[in-house]
Amino acid sequence: MDKELSSVHYDQYLQLQKILKAQRLRSEEFKKPAHDEMLFIIVHQVYELWFKEILHDLNSVMEMFSDGTVEESQIGVAISRLDRIVKIQKILVDQIDIIETMTPLDFLDFRNYLLPASGFQSFQFRQLEVSLGLKRESRVSYTQCAYSGVFSDEEQEVLNNLEVRDSMLELVEKWLERTPFLQFERFDFLQEYKNSVKKMLKREEEAIKKADYISEHEKNLRVRMLGETNTYFSSIFDRDKHEEKLKQGSLKLSYRATISALLINLYRDEPLLRQPFMFLQKLIDMDELLTTWRNRHAQMVLRTLGQKIGTGGSSGYDYLKTTADSHRIFYDLHNVSTLLIPRSFLPDLPDELKRKLDFNFSKGSEK
Repeated sequence: MDKELSSVHYDQYLQLQKILKAQRLRSEEFKKPAHDEMLFIIVHQVYELWFKEILHDLNSVMEMFSDGTVEESQIGVAISRLDRIVKIQKILVDQIDIIETMTPLDFLDFRNYLLPASGFQSFQFRQLEVSLGLKRESRVSYTQCAYSGVFSDEEQEVLNNLEVRDSMLELVEKWLERTPFLQFERFDFLQEYKNSVKKMLKREEEAIKKADYISEHEKNLRVRMLGETNTYFSSIFDRDKHEEKLKQGSLKLSYRATISALLINLYRDEPLLRQPFMFLQKLIDMDELLTTWRNRHAQMVLRTLGQKIGTGGSSGYDYLKTTADSHRIFYDLHNVSTLLIPRSFLPDLPDELKRKLDFNFSKGSEK
């Protein structure tokens, strides 16, 4: 019989005996078995299995974008795989509800046996962070040592190699920079966009001044706020300001990549830009859910441990809450929403450009 067609048993295929015997309770070793330690181990083992699948899918997407050219068919596959990652992330968040069925006293029955083990030692999670684009210098430190110091020399080498290669963020930046259509014959997207923003802000200011249902004081306040809104567009109107923010670290995407992301978002209804828009949205979803998971994790720690120091030596809740706010990767893609304008103010695309962004078929090809 062909080996490929030979039978395989469910138990053997899934290596269930290895998996089901991998729950070793530390509390039993000290003759003080804690019932909820089994739950604690299984939940974290499941996390690691899901991290493995996330890395498997993410690495495949990164490989698609690493060649310098991305075929349209690959964008669809990338969207599908990122969507799977997003669905897995939702499960990761929901798993915290299961952990919280363990009360603080239940956890204290075995917590001291775990020292100094910590989630900081999750090698796969660190791989995920680095692969997405979290830089060493941007990390919030919980000790004086490098974050990678808790791993073996071999694991540290893997992380170092990941840090020097292009991250998902950097690959997306290069992909966006290759986006055509920013200038098409006489159509200059950025200049047309600037004109539309000025028209929009002027129209809004006129509407405020003409309103007869608010006081003069309120009108002045709203006009002043409108002026502050105008500053949101400054880094797009002025390339030098954008470059300065890049140096400061408040922005990550290059000027051209940001403009391209803006164009894709504004003209997302054009057929050829639909998939690129969906791809960017999946990256935002991933970033948002990673932040949600960090926040949810921090709240769980607060509920379970209060202000106790973490088993890995961090400040516990305070550290986790800080990372949720600062370890965001695709912040610039979120921020594109600040630059969006209503469809009614969108610059009209030249007919030839619209045809290039559409799926056109000649009558002769419809036979």
